[in-house]
Amino acid sequence: MVKNILGIVVSYVFVALIILIAKLFTRWGQEASRKFTHIMLCNWWFIAMYFFSNAFCACVVPLSFVAINYVSYKKNLIKVIERDDNKKEGLGTVYYAISLFIVAIFSFGFMNRPELGICGILCMGYGDGLAAIVGKAIKSPSFQIGDTKKSLAGCLTMFIVCFIIIGAYLYFFNINFWYVKAAVYAIIAMVLEAVSIKGTDNLTVPVIMTLLVSMIA
Repeated sequence: MVKNILGIVVSYVFVALIILIAKLFTRWGQEASRKFTHIMLCNWWFIAMYFFSNAFCACVVPLSFVAINYVSYKKNLIKVIERDDNKKEGLGTVYYAISLFIVAIFSFGFMNRPELGICGILCMGYGDGLAAIVGKAIKSPSFQIGDTKKSLAGCLTMFIVCFIIIGAYLYFFNINFWYVKAAVYAIIAMVLEAVSIKGTDNLTVPVIMTLLVSMIA
């Protein structure tokens, strides 16, 4: 139990450090700090796998940030994770915490296999985060769903990053035809990220990808 309590403390320290470091990125604009935070926070899953031995302790931190992120969304409390126009992003930061909570319950609790959350959480963090960065940096054909604009470069980045993450995971666990399955799942993740509006990709990508990976690995 001591290790679990230490894990909660380390988790809050980790989040605090990411937020502090993210402030350095504000010199390149608020969006830069947002994406840095978005990408780096997904690495919390490695802390969770190392320290937590039960679902309750694994859920404490993400559940608390559901409330914290909602207050931040309403009051612009943690500026490095919010957009100037939050209506465009929706409750993306809240969905981020909710997805961590749901995946923690599923992988630590129902399945008792914490590693199952790796693909879904990292696809959300690195895949979605890098897709947004590359999509804005490289000019390419784009399309719009609701208020959300997506680019071909961003979608391809999402596919490539997710293929690498899922492929590495399936290869590590010696899954037959890992490259084919990784490609199919990466396409699914890419589509989910493209069609999910107002930040809901922070919920659909990690939850659905975790469920799908649990079926084959």
